[in-house]
Amino acid sequence: MITAIMALTFGVLIYFQILYLENMVKMREQQFTEGVMRSLSATSDYLEREETLHFLEQDIKVIESSFYDNFIGNSTQSPDIKYSVENPDGSVTNFTLSSKVDNTHLDPSKILKNSTTQDPGERYRNMQDIIRSQYLYQKGLLNEVILSILRDSGSRPVMERADSTKVRTCLRTQLSNNGVNVPFAFAIFNINGTPVYSSDGFTGNEPKDIYSIPLFSNSEKFYTLKVEFPTKKDYIFSSVRFIIPTIAMTIILFVIFLYTIILIFRQKKLSEMKTDFINNMTHELKTPISTISLAGQMLSDPAIVKSQSTLQHLAEVVTDESKRLRFQVEKVLQMSIFDQTGGALKFAPLDANEVIASIARTFKIKVEKYGGSLTTSLEASRSGVEVDEMQFTNVIFNLLDNAVKYMDPEREPRLHITTRDISGDRLEIRIRDNGIGIKKDDLKRIFDKFYRVSTGNLHNVKGFGLGLAYVKKMITLFHGNITAESEYGKGSEFIITLPLQES
Repeated sequence: MITAIMALTFGVLIYFQILYLENMVKMREQQFTEGVMRSLSATSDYLEREETLHFLEQDIKVIESSFYDNFIGNSTQSPDIKYSVENPDGSVTNFTLSSKVDNTHLDPSKILKNSTTQDPGERYRNMQDIIRSQYLYQKGLLNEVILSILRDSGSRPVMERADSTKVRTCLRTQLSNNGVNVPFAFAIFNINGTPVYSSDGFTGNEPKDIYSIPLFSNSEKFYTLKVEFPTKKDYIFSSVRFIIPTIAMTIILFVIFLYTIILIFRQKKLSEMKTDFINNMTHELKTPISTISLAGQMLSDPAIVKSQSTLQHLAEVVTDESKRLRFQVEKVLQMSIFDQTGGALKFAPLDANEVIASIARTFKIKVEKYGGSLTTSLEASRSGVEVDEMQFTNVIFNLLDNAVKYMDPEREPRLHITTRDISGDRLEIRIRDNGIGIKKDDLKRIFDKFYRVSTGNLHNVKGFGLGLAYVKKMITLFHGNITAESEYGKGSEFIITLPLQES
């Protein structure tokens, strides 16, 4: 339950951190987009104002001169000035500025000079005439500028209307004012979508990173300004990069938590296996100790001491049980030594066929005692291997001994050993029996130390769970490999592969 709660807590924590990161990225993208669009809008307005200023500066002197000659000049016979303005609904409004005006009314100096002889009402009317004439002059001037822009702006080259240097400077200034200090590239496209010119670095490959705005949209020939930000992703992620280490640390803590849980379960299983081992070892050692103790008590009886045959029998019992006890203790110590130091192996070349044949002849007697048989098929043409002879002999003996231990009581044991050459200059040794077999769940763990199929207080088979662990250890040190195949209720087969001795 604690494991599930901790795992759920870590999962939810990581989920919310990732969700927060996504929201931060989206917010930064929105802020970036808003800042860019404000900058583009300001740039577009700036270019349109520059164009208006251009026409104003170009036409103001001409208009001023014409307006002065025709409206304020000395000649009262000058022709009238006519204007036509197109309204938004498409209609045209015509108006005429008449030049037939008494110029004395338009001369402020004369008005001021004669102010003492004029009454207040007349002076007020003269001032109204001056203001009205100035208003008409300014209105005519602006209308002329507007007409010039509408008439002549489309014929101006785009390089004059939107100079690249001017566009770049304005964009850089506006982007900086809006907090977007990143490299950019831009291009101008015409109404057909064809690029007119572009700055260095503009590719147009990433539509998501390109922002656009129309230029001179009120004229017949309008253009589009497109700006690209090659380092947009880096800029956005740089602002939320601080949260990435926290997510990484949380994930690392989660992995460490899982690893710790796995270790705890492994230690729990190992503790259970060691408990079984201690129980089995206690039972295994208890029997010879009890036998030796009983023999010692019998030897203390004067009547038994007088019987030579009984005394001889008790001596044999003590000797056999002592050997058995020593063998069990040495087996445990041997595994301990190999775990700590790897043992001191004495590698020497030998013929595996000859060693296996010798072992089979010795072990055959034990199998026949149970009414069984042990056969060999030593077909390997090359059987030279380089191993520790004593440890190799113990490996084969252990496998054969397990086959007898786990034989089916309802049928006679049948053991078979084969050797053959396999590809890759390796020797294969197979030891097959017709015992009780091994279940699939147990088959995965039979080479683990202290593991036994029969555990707890069930002692129908003697052992500590060290035999196959020892076999696996030795074969690994011989640079070989061992696997097991079994079908429960039908028997098992152990397959050993060893590298052949080099010629």
